[in-house]
Amino acid sequence: METIYAKAREAKKRITLPEADDVRTVTAAQKIVEQGLAEIILVNSREKIEAAAMEAGADISGCRIEDPATSQLREDYAKQFYELRKHKGITLEQAYEAVGDPLYFGCMMVYAGQADGQVSGATHSTADTIRPALQILKTAPGCKLASSFFVMIVPDCAYGEQGVFIFADCGLVINPNAEELAEIAIQSAETMRTLLGFEPRVAMLSFSTKGSGKDPIADKVIEATNIAKSRRPDLLIDGELQVDAALDEWVAKKKAPGSPVAGRANTLIFPDLNAGNIAYKLTQRLAKAEAYGPVLQGLRKPVNDLSRGCDAEDILNVVAITAVQATQVKS
Repeated sequence: METIYAKAREAKKRITLPEADDVRTVTAAQKIVEQGLAEIILVNSREKIEAAAMEAGADISGCRIEDPATSQLREDYAKQFYELRKHKGITLEQAYEAVGDPLYFGCMMVYAGQADGQVSGATHSTADTIRPALQILKTAPGCKLASSFFVMIVPDCAYGEQGVFIFADCGLVINPNAEELAEIAIQSAETMRTLLGFEPRVAMLSFSTKGSGKDPIADKVIEATNIAKSRRPDLLIDGELQVDAALDEWVAKKKAPGSPVAGRANTLIFPDLNAGNIAYKLTQRLAKAEAYGPVLQGLRKPVNDLSRGCDAEDILNVVAITAVQATQVKS
């Protein structure tokens, strides 16, 4: 995380926090500003923001406040949102109402270039967090879907990058087909390189290694591996691999000799959300790992989700990650 903090401080990005009526959010906002991780824009009712800050004992004087109900930006945002969604039958009046919601207002700030990213989810569902991002920002050029990843940091672990991994997708795409799984792999490889600074070694995980098991589930992973390799021959991607073959060099020599990834993987791609979600939670609980996410990837500009059980430190960390992701946005 210190690597991410350093990158965030250098980036000096502007991040919107639309759940600024929550004490955890304003507590985090003070810490983020004090540590120079980002410029913070608190989006919500000014009255509610100030009440939350008073309850938390948080100093938010270093933050900008945008109240959608009174902001001079709302009318322009309504017109822009109407243009984005009129093909869906939305009226200008409905657009004006929509951007009064802090989550939509914050996303419009990002869309308009007046902020660089958004973080929410402390008091909203994942669906509520992602919906405005997909409606307003949409996916990045060349990406057909958004996916998610976790940064996993496992103590006293020799695997991966001394215990550092990307796990994907563990929070968003339920049952990706082969094309989608290939895209998740490519997005995750880029995330490993740009966010954490390690050269990605991507393992496409399955219950089978190199044909040891026969089933359509394994076939999907094999097809996805081939698609990802053909699209990005510059990346180290291999599969299908069982997780022990992906991580352990001794097992890799037995099960997948000659693989450029087996035994050395740092980016683990799961065949579906069942496997990914179970794996990250098992790793978190049994190995006492730190799990940061789910963080979204594949969007035109970064918007990230929090767990509703998060604390202020979690919010700080996700804001730092979001700030670093924003440095990779192509204008």
